[in-house]
Amino acid sequence: MRFVKGHGTQNDFVILPDHEGDLDPSPSLVAALCDRRAGIGADGVLRVVRTKAAGEPALGDAEWFMDYRNADGGVAEMCGNGVRVFARYLVDAGLAAPGEWDIATRAGLKRVTLGASGDVSVDMGPPEVLGDGSAVVAGRAYDGLRVSMGNPHLACLVTDRPVTALDLTGAPRFDREVFPDGVNVELYQALGERHVGMRVYERGSGETRSCGTGAVATAVAAASLSAAEDGPLMGEWTVDVLGGRLTVTLDERTSHLRGPAVLVAEGEIRPGWPGARA
Repeated sequence: MRFVKGHGTQNDFVILPDHEGDLDPSPSLVAALCDRRAGIGADGVLRVVRTKAAGEPALGDAEWFMDYRNADGGVAEMCGNGVRVFARYLVDAGLAAPGEWDIATRAGLKRVTLGASGDVSVDMGPPEVLGDGSAVVAGRAYDGLRVSMGNPHLACLVTDRPVTALDLTGAPRFDREVFPDGVNVELYQALGERHVGMRVYERGSGETRSCGTGAVATAVAAASLSAAEDGPLMGEWTVDVLGGRLTVTLDERTSHLRGPAVLVAEGEIRPGWPGARA
């Protein structure tokens, strides 16, 4: 089993090339690969498979399907940083040319734009604002906005302390009736005009250094608060995460996410590794 390791603003992934759909990675195998002490270590796994071999006919006519799994082995709908790393891998491996094209995901087709090197941009689709919500972090309640980016988010404004001072060693508490399948919780603070800092606790992965869909959800939440005073705030937002900086562009039709996508290493899983039998 060959693999490539990559990251987008330090949100890192194990990439499994499986062009013809021969692999069926079990949750235990995914968790073993993502283990940072006994495995390769990652926030999730990106399986690279041709759409026609993925066995999911509703994916559309894009050539490649991003089969994304969280670090605990659970299947996820979408990953904003992951789809950019996925696109960079396809170009680097000679499986796609630089330019603009679609990638199939469980949240629909996502159009990426990239050159032979440099940042990758992805059309994330229109955010869906679902209403108010709240989360409890280390005993403190924070109000937020529920946003769907094809996966569920709760973006909460923090004003009582820097987000870097928050204790995210434990999972935030939220209303399980509102989020029966779990939720990604973003904690953000204003840093300047259309500029926010964010931390995130992802369902199935814990705190990660970055979250692409979460960055868009956070920009939507910040824009919604600002719109109450200044009218709709479309345009470009800067989102600083622990692993770097992402740019989110909001317009009346859709949202775009831009940032780095870096391939770090490649190799082969040794046949005798116990995790390969998971």
